[in-house]
Amino acid sequence: MSQLIKVTRPTKIELIKLRRRLTLASRIQKLIKDRVSILVMEFLQIAGQTVEVKKGLLDDFSAMYKALSLAAGYHGYIALEKELTASEGGLEVVAGLRNIGGVKIPAFELKKDKQTLRGYSLIDTSSWLDRTAELSEKCLEAVVELAELQRGMAQLGMEINRTKRIVNALEHLIIPGLQATIKYLNMKFEERDREEKSRLKRVKVLLERK
Repeated sequence: MSQLIKVTRPTKIELIKLRRRLTLASRIQKLIKDRVSILVMEFLQIAGQTVEVKKGLLDDFSAMYKALSLAAGYHGYIALEKELTASEGGLEVVAGLRNIGGVKIPAFELKKDKQTLRGYSLIDTSSWLDRTAELSEKCLEAVVELAELQRGMAQLGMEINRTKRIVNALEHLIIPGLQATIKYLNMKFEERDREEKSRLKRVKVLLERK
């Protein structure tokens, strides 16, 4: 049985207020359910993108390792280390926010100097090192994108759970409570009306007897 909503006085004004609250709660429930559907769709879309980026990142890591091994075999480890050390530079990840269904999702962007990974000598190196540098750039971008997607999934997941709790509270507690209270007050007022009619009939009979 649904728990009744506490009312200050069982009056018809309170009954009208409860009916308005029930109408408002039903509208809010529909809006929140629609929002949950939108958030779930966005979550599934990001989850699909995450799977694709992960798969691509693993393939790129494998190809980069192969290219790096070939470059090391061609140049020698000492010469390769010298070239890579000379090409070291700084990387910067800029963070921002974007809005999905009212949820603020982080957005990351990798900013790098054009010479960050290509600062080695193009004359003294082979195409294998170029291939390694190209794949390493691609892997870095994929790592940043993956971080953005996974953080977005976490944020959306928390918001979906929070919104579902609100929907469940409306569906199983608030709306049934309002409905039960309205039904109880209607029964109470009908009983009062019957008693009032019965009393008036008795008064009429007594008056007629007199």
